[in-house]
Amino acid sequence: MDIYQRVVEYFSALMPDAKTELHYGNPFQLLVAVRLSAQCTDKRINMVTPALFNRFPDARAMADSTFDEVLSYVKSVSYPNSKARDILDAARMIVSDFGGEVPKSVEQLQTLPGVGPKTANVVASVLWGAEVMPVDTHVFRVSARLGLTKDAKTPLKAEAQLEAGFPKELLGRAHHWLILHGRYTCKARKPLCHECGLSDVCLYYNEGMKE
Repeated sequence: MDIYQRVVEYFSALMPDAKTELHYGNPFQLLVAVRLSAQCTDKRINMVTPALFNRFPDARAMADSTFDEVLSYVKSVSYPNSKARDILDAARMIVSDFGGEVPKSVEQLQTLPGVGPKTANVVASVLWGAEVMPVDTHVFRVSARLGLTKDAKTPLKAEAQLEAGFPKELLGRAHHWLILHGRYTCKARKPLCHECGLSDVCLYYNEGMKE
């Protein structure tokens, strides 16, 4: 059986409703949460955002604020200064250039401060079902270990292989499958191979690299 088919069948049964673990109430809040989550855990971000979103429920509210005020809400996340500046500048640009609404295309999203391909793909995928495969550290690691990607030295190369391998309509769900599998089972330092139902087809496991 093709590895992609096996992975789809396995996760469709195990996690049929896989979705982001970030908490948000509207597109702007998701955009902010995703930007804040870079090199930080979703758990930490979900601790920070309730107060942040209570004060700044939308782009217009944040656009009228100051850097120091925004920073006061996100100072416990990684790289707080750059992230505070990015989300404030993004809010102002959303108001000035997009009528206060988060743009829907990946290309337009990437014009916002601090929004690169991965963040844009996550937002577009989660909110509007864009057929893209955002590649974070979990996706990059898990896809290589399983053998979904081969010799993909960069996230962009992994993204291209994964988008070619998974059915397009499943890309958004597959993104969350790989993230959640990497977060809770296929961990970076000590993968829980004995708990994984894919060990029989996993390249990492069958090449004897399990710990």
